Amino acid sequence: MKRTPMTMRGAEALRAELKRLKTEARPNVIKAIAEARAHGDLSENAEYHAAREQQGFIEGRIGEIEAKLSTAEVIDTSKLTNTGKVVFGAVVELEDQDDVHRVVYQVVGEDEADIRAGRISITSPIARALVGKSEGDVVDVTAPGGIRSYEIVAVKYE
Repeated sequence: MKRTPMTMRGAEALRAELKRLKTEARPNVIKAIAEARAHGDLSENAEYHAAREQQGFIEGRIGEIEAKLSTAEVIDTSKLTNTGKVVFGAVVELEDQDDVHRVVYQVVGEDEADIRAGRISITSPIARALVGKSEGDVVDVTAPGGIRSYEIVAVKYE
C-alpha cells in the first residue's frame, strides 16, 4: 500500500472535516430525507431528490477522507532535524532571480496545498525541483510561463 505524506496540520484538518460530516452533516441530511418523505409522492419531490444527492456527496466524502487518513504517513515537521536541505514539510524562502522578489512556501501533501496560503504540493514542479537542495542553491523550475530561477535563501522546519 502506497503511503501518502501529510503534515500534522493536514491530518487534523481532515479529521475535523470527517467529524463534522459524521456528527452534523450526515444527521442533518437524514432528517431532511425523512421530512421530504413525509410530503408524499417521491417521484416529483425535489426536496427528496436534493437531499438524497447531498447524502451521496456526504457519504462519498466520508469514504474519501477515511481512505486518505488510512494511507497517510503523518509527519511532525517540528521534529525534523534541520540539515538545511529541503524535505517534505520544510518552509522554504526563495528569491526569484529574475525580478528579485521573495516568496515563502511550505512543501506539503497534495490535499493540503493552497498556493494563496503559501503551501505547495510535494508533487508540484517547484517542490520537485526544491527537494534535496540546500540553502544557497539556485534551482530552475519549469513553470507555465517558462523557466524560472530561484535561490534558496532559507530552509526552516516548523
